[in-house]
Amino acid sequence: MDKLILGYLVIANIAGLAVMGIDKAKAIKGAWRIPEKTLFLFSLIGGSIGTWAGMYLFHHKTKHWYFVIGMPAILIIQLVIAAYFMGLI
Repeated sequence: MDKLILGYLVIANIAGLAVMGIDKAKAIKGAWRIPEKTLFLFSLIGGSIGTWAGMYLFHHKTKHWYFVIGMPAILIIQLVIAAYFMGLI
């Protein structure tokens, strides 16, 4: 079960990183964009590390306070929940 969860989180974070990169590329080209709700959704479903890393790797959404505060906040909440279920807190 632990390997399944780890595998899911790896895939979710790769996807989160990818959607940030794709949205940045579309922004540069002036093309149709990925909705901000979707970017947050990828973070909420377990891709918070990937989306947060993508923000700074691609210099994307770093001027929007709700991303600068929201993405790390989601990550912290997810880490606290994980620590609770692992019996660490």
